[in-house]
Amino acid sequence: MPTKTAIVTGGSRGIGRGIALALGREGWGVVINYNRNRAAADEAAALVKDVGGEALTVQANIASTDDHARLLDAATSKFGPITSLINNAGVAPKVRADVLTMTEDSYDFVMDTNLKGPYLLSQRVANHMIEAGASADTLKTIVNIGSISAYAASVNRGEYCLSKAGMGMMTALFAARLAEHGINVYEVRPGVIATDMTGAVKAKYDKLILEDERGISPIRRWGRPDDIGKAVAALARGDLPFSTGEVINVDGGFHLKTL
Repeated sequence: MPTKTAIVTGGSRGIGRGIALALGREGWGVVINYNRNRAAADEAAALVKDVGGEALTVQANIASTDDHARLLDAATSKFGPITSLINNAGVAPKVRADVLTMTEDSYDFVMDTNLKGPYLLSQRVANHMIEAGASADTLKTIVNIGSISAYAASVNRGEYCLSKAGMGMMTALFAARLAEHGINVYEVRPGVIATDMTGAVKAKYDKLILEDERGISPIRRWGRPDDIGKAVAALARGDLPFSTGEVINVDGGFHLKTL
């Protein structure tokens, strides 16, 4: 049995798969949570095993708090106590709409998955970690996957921006509360990453990243899921033991203000 176990929500594709593989390369037991696409989750699990990790796939809708207990029970039954929770699952609005016309249904759809679900899952897993007790050898962590949309306003998907801004405060709250229990909490804030979610706007961002004179970030390329995976793996394994509540920008320098 692996000595370290992580739950990666939304771990079947995109950034989540990149995180799962990065942890797998270090021999972690990786619980790959998925909502609908079992085939993608099974493929991700096979890849994790190929690189040296162990994997379990668990279907659970992070927006449904009824699924949270089942996810945690499945994870602990397979691997024992959880070392790290990676709150990666997220959705974009089904239809992009101006903040003046966005519907309540769209708001609820995005917020339930991107903020409410991760908040309450973190609450459950944090209590599990506290009950399991501290380990002198292993730092326990919660890593939230945010977005540059936490501060870069997009008026045609305000509900998404708001959900990611809220995750920043969620990170601060859990970091402040859990430090006394030996649990560090971080936010990794990706920039423009090549995934299914950004596929529909590839042409737009190709131009912004590669063709414009200055580009939207100093590092002139698309981000990759493995860029995020490497950052998360460093945090999860305890490379920043004296830091908590930190936001780690993995965005090619998008956050920099230049003249």
